[in-house]
Amino acid sequence: MCCFSHFRFDRSRSIIGRRNSAMSPVAMSLYFNVPLSAKSYGWTAKSPSKARRCRLAARAGAVEARPRQAPLVARDVKIDRAEDIQAEVRAMARAAGATVYTPEMLSTRYGSRPLKVVRRSVQILVELGTFGLKLVLDQKNGLIDRNRRMRAIELRNILTRLGPTFVKIGQGLSTRPDLCPAEYLEELSELQDSLPTFPDAEAFACIETELGVSLNSIYSFISASPIAAASLGQVYRAQLRSIGQIVAVKVQRPGIEETMGLDFYLIRGLGVLINKYVDIVTTDVVALVDEFARRVYQELNYVQEGQNARRFKKLYADKQDVLVPDIFWDYTSGKVLTMEWVEGVKLNEQETIERQGLKVLDLVNAGIQCSLRQLLEYGYFHADPHPGNLLATPEGKLAFLDFGMMSETPEEARLAIIGHVVHMVNRDYEAMARDYYALDFLSPDVDVSPIVPALRDFFDDALNFTVSELNFKTLVDGLGAVLYQYPFNVPAYYALILRSLTVLEGLALYADPNFKVLAASYPYFAKRLLTDPNPYLRDALIELLFKDGRFRWNRLEDLLVQGRQDRDFSAKDALQPILKLLLAPNGEELRGLVIKESIRVTEAIIVGTTIDTYDSVPELVKNILFAGNPTGPLVLNNSERERMLELRDQVFRIWGLLQTSNNFDPTILQPILQAIKLHMRQLNRNGSHASSQ
Repeated sequence: MCCFSHFRFDRSRSIIGRRNSAMSPVAMSLYFNVPLSAKSYGWTAKSPSKARRCRLAARAGAVEARPRQAPLVARDVKIDRAEDIQAEVRAMARAAGATVYTPEMLSTRYGSRPLKVVRRSVQILVELGTFGLKLVLDQKNGLIDRNRRMRAIELRNILTRLGPTFVKIGQGLSTRPDLCPAEYLEELSELQDSLPTFPDAEAFACIETELGVSLNSIYSFISASPIAAASLGQVYRAQLRSIGQIVAVKVQRPGIEETMGLDFYLIRGLGVLINKYVDIVTTDVVALVDEFARRVYQELNYVQEGQNARRFKKLYADKQDVLVPDIFWDYTSGKVLTMEWVEGVKLNEQETIERQGLKVLDLVNAGIQCSLRQLLEYGYFHADPHPGNLLATPEGKLAFLDFGMMSETPEEARLAIIGHVVHMVNRDYEAMARDYYALDFLSPDVDVSPIVPALRDFFDDALNFTVSELNFKTLVDGLGAVLYQYPFNVPAYYALILRSLTVLEGLALYADPNFKVLAASYPYFAKRLLTDPNPYLRDALIELLFKDGRFRWNRLEDLLVQGRQDRDFSAKDALQPILKLLLAPNGEELRGLVIKESIRVTEAIIVGTTIDTYDSVPELVKNILFAGNPTGPLVLNNSERERMLELRDQVFRIWGLLQTSNNFDPTILQPILQAIKLHMRQLNRNGSHASSQ
């Protein structure tokens, strides 16, 4: 759900795109909008009494209209850590009654209310069934293209009427240009932050009830109407009276838990039927629904969202191109979230971003690099990165918003994903199949041998391109087609990973139809392989670089070329995993391979130097000294000559890459020489011992 992605809009329009809304003078002067009735859009809830609504509206108007001596600007507020912790504890106490999702809770709440369940089921079937029938008729009458815009608007309105659960589905579709035509993308994108609002009086009543104080005592200013509305709540711009900080105040929709709970009850029931009767679907649909519902219910607890934001900020906001807003705990509860205000533009508003001198692809790349760190380093990731939750700030930073839906990747799976990429590059399909155990796709008792030919058939065709040229969606779809033929179970965290990456790829495709997520991701993988000392990744690097007793210099060169593109790449750390393994007590086999390779490289350099010297000699001297022999003093055929020169040139290129990298220290290669000398001494001692016997 978008929280604050609302900072650039056409003042000739209302925030939700309707020109005929009734407007108060205060709202007109600031945001040109008064919220529409929530009831007309199916977002219903019990309202405060008429008298209280009038008092709240008047109070909000008075707060908003109070003269200000200076423009509202965000201030740098130093937060005392001890006070902040105490404020967080108080916020947690305010949210102590938040509902925690369990299937039993749904069953207890809705299992004894068949009329409500049937009524909601009929509503969903009628709305979606009618829309589906219209599409069938359009297809039959050849009007599918002509009516596309009209149908897209109808779908957006249907999802809006059906409520927040279906709005979230629409938000997901709005980021998938590979699945939806442009007209649908444009209309569904309005579901990210331009949804129907609920009455301001209800929002202000919620704030006062949740925080236990009046609006006047909290704010020196609060907008009379919301500046954005999304699936779970709506957002107001305000200034905290106590510290003068400009903040975004998110208020939860009344009755939303009831609406979404009933939808999840129905969807879960459908999942039970699919698990039982649809053999083609091997994934546990009920488990996926439960995981998604659990995340959504966590999203309904705004204190949990605030804690998610703090954790995310601690892990990822150390990068110069990433911004994470701070949380103000004294003004946060289960249904009210107060967060630092962020100025920015939604990431899919390409023209607006470029007018500010920024590039969308640079921002998307920053998002991809941050997402890779989320998925593969700490394992804590933002599971809902739609355009409304990603803003481009005027300073060129990528701001992450809305931390309600987060997920975690198990450590074993994080390493297995990186190893899986290595095995894919190596076309080691047996190892790829075994990776599915660590990824928790397969139970340990499943035999992977029948899967190997299917993987080989798919990837041998797909890898006609380099890995970096592969389209992520093509890879996921093709791999999915392979996996669904076998008893695979897709873990819930993995489904959220795929959603996160496909959303980012979808955003990039707005700016560049040829963009490839894997190409943007490969520098990160290369950097991790070259610098990470983790034993699993160290073995993966060795596996990538050595094959059949030979060192693959082209792979090392490619890793260095790609790894240097990652902002966090350190040449000083490069190859440290191999050096540590080389010097380890169990590294004897590797030391033997290194010695053999050192001999090859030495020969290649000597041969290359000899050839270069020979080529520089005048023809007359060549004829006198070497009797016209075209290879000069060397006895080499053309293929051997080319192989030697290529090896020498590769080694020189790699040395050049290392030398021109930041923080490169040539002394890191000294352990290789020491290891070679040590190994040679050992061989000599063994040889002497054998001869003496």
